[in-house]
Amino acid sequence: MPTDSAPASATNFAQPSRERILAARAVHWSRARKLVLVLLGLWLATGFGTVFFARDLAHLSVFGWPLSFYLAAQGASLIYLAIIGAYAWRMRVLDRAYLRMLKESA
Repeated sequence: MPTDSAPASATNFAQPSRERILAARAVHWSRARKLVLVLLGLWLATGFGTVFFARDLAHLSVFGWPLSFYLAAQGASLIYLAIIGAYAWRMRVLDRAYLRMLKESA
C-alpha cells in the first residue's frame, strides 16, 4: 500500500468530463446515422432500380446478355459489396475521430 500523500485522482490518468463524453458520442452517432441512411438509400435505389427499369434496359446488351440481367446478376452484387466496403472504411474513420475527441477533451 502506498504511503505517499498524493491524492488518488493525481495518480490516475485525466478522464474527460461526462458532458464532453456525451457530446462526442452524440456527434459520432449523428454522423454514423447519416452514413447509414445514405448507404441504405443507395442500396434501395440499386435494388429497386434494377427491377423497375428492367424492361427499358432489356434492349441493351453487355457481353451478349441483356443489361437488365447483367445489372441484377452482377452489377447489384458489386454495388452491395462496395456499400459494405464504404461502410467499414467510413466507420473506421468516424471511430478514430471519436476517440481523438475523447483524448482531446481529457
